[in-house]
Amino acid sequence: MEKGATHYTHWFQPMTGSTAEKHDAFLKPAAEGRVVNEFSGKMLIRGESDASSFPSGGIRSTFEARGYTAWDPRSPVFIKESLNGKTLCIPTAFCSYTGECLDRKTPLLRSTQALSKHALRILRLFGNTSAQYVNTNIGIEQEYFLVDRQFFLQRPDLVNTGRTLYGARPPKGQEMGDHYYGSIRGRVLAFMMDLEKRLFRLGIPLQTRHNEVAPAQFELAPLYEEANIATDHNMLIMETLRGVARDHGLVCLLHEKPFKGVNGSGKHNNWSMSDSEGNNLLDPGETPHENAQFLVFLCAVMRAVHSHAPLLRVGTATAGNDHRLGAHEAPPAILSIFLGNELMEVVESIRKGARSKGRKREYMRIGVASLPALPRDATDRNRTSPVAFTGNKFEFRAVGSSQSPAPTIFLVNTAVTEALDAYAGILEAEVARGTPFLDAVNTLLREEFEAHAPVLFGGDSYAAAWPKEAERRGLPNLKDSVSALERFSDEAHVAVLARYGVLTPREVVARQDILLGEYSTSLVIEAQVCLEMGRTIILPAALSWQRKLAETIASLGKVGLEGATETHMQLLHRVNRHVRDFMIALDRLDEELPRCQDIKGSALKKAQFCRDLLVPVMAACRAEGDALEQLADDTRWPLPKYRELLWIY
Repeated sequence: MEKGATHYTHWFQPMTGSTAEKHDAFLKPAAEGRVVNEFSGKMLIRGESDASSFPSGGIRSTFEARGYTAWDPRSPVFIKESLNGKTLCIPTAFCSYTGECLDRKTPLLRSTQALSKHALRILRLFGNTSAQYVNTNIGIEQEYFLVDRQFFLQRPDLVNTGRTLYGARPPKGQEMGDHYYGSIRGRVLAFMMDLEKRLFRLGIPLQTRHNEVAPAQFELAPLYEEANIATDHNMLIMETLRGVARDHGLVCLLHEKPFKGVNGSGKHNNWSMSDSEGNNLLDPGETPHENAQFLVFLCAVMRAVHSHAPLLRVGTATAGNDHRLGAHEAPPAILSIFLGNELMEVVESIRKGARSKGRKREYMRIGVASLPALPRDATDRNRTSPVAFTGNKFEFRAVGSSQSPAPTIFLVNTAVTEALDAYAGILEAEVARGTPFLDAVNTLLREEFEAHAPVLFGGDSYAAAWPKEAERRGLPNLKDSVSALERFSDEAHVAVLARYGVLTPREVVARQDILLGEYSTSLVIEAQVCLEMGRTIILPAALSWQRKLAETIASLGKVGLEGATETHMQLLHRVNRHVRDFMIALDRLDEELPRCQDIKGSALKKAQFCRDLLVPVMAACRAEGDALEQLADDTRWPLPKYRELLWIY
């Protein structure tokens, strides 16, 4: 209240993909027409919301409305400012009347608790008796696009779906590589500085800002934080990005693929584990070949990615991300791990039962006397790998830019927990039998590195040969979101999530239905916008140009300019062909759309139907619409083109 807050809200993250809040005033009526400011511990700890109005996947019926928000004291409260006041925001979990989770925060908290329990068992075996808990930490790289607001408002597809459903490639895209790390334009830099100030006031200091690969694309990264707090902060960052952009006459696009033909946007999650004393459990130290504890935790991540790849793929499954994964701008849907040369040598030596000698520190000599010799990192980076070890953490690169980080993190936490539980059980049993501890560790590492070696890949994941090689290794390739979400309720996945108290079987099925429904709804909305834009904006413009061409040909023929008429006739034939094919594609979309909207059955069946029918028909509409854009008189084209959207901001 001293900071000017007049209201408070329980701030939570329902399964809508965004955040939610209901503001209550501190002011309460008192006797004789007076008022008092009131705030009790009960108001802080618990709130009530209408659970039936948020996606529940069948957990709550429409008439069963009660739901609760529960204070998460591990995430700091913050004050949001607006023009006319301030609001105290209390981060909370959200659950139904039955106690089942209806949000993205609760499974993350549960998974962290489970991982801590079994990671501590490993630490105790290595003689660490002082650590009280283990946390997962993440550093989140957030990519986004900025477009001028006036152009945005003229594009119904951007307004309604966040991406362009039509739009021909411009003469210049990202081919020159001149936007990446380029000088930041003044208008954008002013936006970035304003954003940083506002986020700092929310307790979110940003560390990095720069131009990304595609024109009009940018990236930011905050400080590395505890996963729960970092997830809350990322949701706030996305909200603040949109608000600050609006204040600067811009619009922030967080869709994974707003523009066809240039790179889309991701959200790289840099994940690690640390104990209560701040020790990074994935830090190999100077001699990783001698660091047995590090190798056990490294091996646990290998096992997690190899054994639970379909489950981890669920965390990146959205309609928007389908446009990005595997498109030579993001990792493929095949989950593999890149360790780098030094760690690969260590793993290979353990598999063969040999002793690794490690590597000496190398230096790069650039050949310029005034420049110092630079220490060379132990390994290069591999930007094509979905899960890459980057020195002391793993980078999960497949997460979409608009997604909450929570699903990927709680699924990774769960998969690693299963591995740590198994390893702790094996080592505890061996020690109980009298086996020297380090001998037991060496045997475990040799067997596990051998069993999970197929998940290690240091080559080019974009190469055409990799899917065939991955199939030979037995690695799954779930190319689209529906195929991935279909596997969410596999018996093995339900069992592992339930075993560690992350999600009950009923919560898994509910979450699967919500995600499949979100996928179908996204495609249906896109199809409706695609049809409407095609018939009311693009087709009229094309027909107008078609009519103008015909009139021009007729007038040229009257004055005897047959050569010019022949050239115009060729152009008219091309326009006629594309207009015809465009109308056919729109008619087909008009036929398929009601079928997808009215389909009866499971959420999976509807999602499959939308994927198989709507996606290819919308692609056909776009192909013809884009062809017409490249043929029509520029002054008659009613939509801002890519050359304006991507380069004028």
